[in-house]
Amino acid sequence: MSASGSTPSAIPRSIDLARRILALAWPVLVAQLASIGMMVADTLIVGRHSTEHLAAVAVGAGIYVTLMLGLAGVVQALGPIIGHHYGAGRHQEIGPEMRQGLWLVLFLSLGGMALLAFPHPLLAPARLTPEVESIAATYLQLLALSLPASLGYRAFHAAANALGHPRPLMYIALVETLAHALLAWALVGGHLGLPGLGALGAAISQIIVTWCAMGLGFWLMARQAPFAPFQVFARFQGPRWTAQKALLRLGLPMGFSYLVEISAFTLMAIFIARLGPEVVGGHRIAANLSALTYMLPLSLALATAAQVAQAAGAGREALAWATARAGILLASGLALGVALLLWWLHQSIAGLATDDPRVAGIAAGLILYIAVYQFFDAAQTIAGFSLRAYKVSFLPLLIHLTCFWGLGLGLGYWLAFHAPEPQGAAGFWQAAVVSTVTASVLLGGLLLWVVARRRSSRA
Repeated sequence: MSASGSTPSAIPRSIDLARRILALAWPVLVAQLASIGMMVADTLIVGRHSTEHLAAVAVGAGIYVTLMLGLAGVVQALGPIIGHHYGAGRHQEIGPEMRQGLWLVLFLSLGGMALLAFPHPLLAPARLTPEVESIAATYLQLLALSLPASLGYRAFHAAANALGHPRPLMYIALVETLAHALLAWALVGGHLGLPGLGALGAAISQIIVTWCAMGLGFWLMARQAPFAPFQVFARFQGPRWTAQKALLRLGLPMGFSYLVEISAFTLMAIFIARLGPEVVGGHRIAANLSALTYMLPLSLALATAAQVAQAAGAGREALAWATARAGILLASGLALGVALLLWWLHQSIAGLATDDPRVAGIAAGLILYIAVYQFFDAAQTIAGFSLRAYKVSFLPLLIHLTCFWGLGLGLGYWLAFHAPEPQGAAGFWQAAVVSTVTASVLLGGLLLWVVARRRSSRA
């Protein structure tokens, strides 16, 4: 589905652009939810095996996901680059760009694997017991073997979205999650004649299914329409340093932005841990719900960015801006509906998540903050991804640093512990509202400025 499919002068109505975005977004949403299902499966399966192994997975998986998503953010630079080529009709450039992206995957994987091979400095801040730290360290060393496959699959993920064909991502994610649930169950608990390995079984399962997912993605890229015509694997091509620099110039700020957003919630959880187990439990329920609801604007943002990149690559500036605007309106409207639902059901959601009335009460209060910032979170997510589609990534990174580390963590820490009336965990969530509103205003303003400059340069 190409943004350049209409006649050059025709700009579809906002409702038609919204439908196009939804058609691309729902398979991505299913794929994102399936990926969360892998983490849920690990928690349930390992939790039934051993509390110590569950603690090791909780800490180890958090470190691995933070590192992997930060590196994957760099690989995501392929998305706008391929989208621009596709929109401009430069199809012959897509195969070489993808090959350079795979070299980048290799270089990033080597660095990430080196970190995971010696994981004790990464685990030290968690202050685990020696037994749990030993399990977590081995778990991370095993997961180092899955990192190249995770990043390689992210390259295919970026290309599929950029070309407007995300449905294979949904099918692969569903198969991957089901296969992991079955294999992890067998390897963790020692079923189907396999040895019981606990947390290490979950890591081995993830290695196997991740490599299979990447292999399936690459097979589709090589053999199946609509990817095969780009001949990504038709010939060998070594790394070209000019192409690598272009990828890194766009991708490093993107990866760091991912890292800033993820680490803000990770550090928030570490600070809140000082407030006692009931507060930590309530915060964890709210944080998990926040991550779940974020999947909707994230999916819409990926779909919007793909269409914006294609239109911008084709030189259709009015269509690119109309698409970005339609994405913001669509995501904000849906987020408003989610916010109202959370506000109405916050007590029931908290009650379903825990039997402890105090934990449920804390969680219910924090869920209200999620309801408040949903609208602004959707707007800033679409604006940020649209800017990346225009190949603007450094200024959004500065905004993310200011908002999510400066306001979110800095103001949150003060409100939680040092305000005249310390707010506890609620202080961090109040700061999250302030930081999200600020980010939506700044990113929205930056998007308008970028659009105006591009239009004036083509006038």
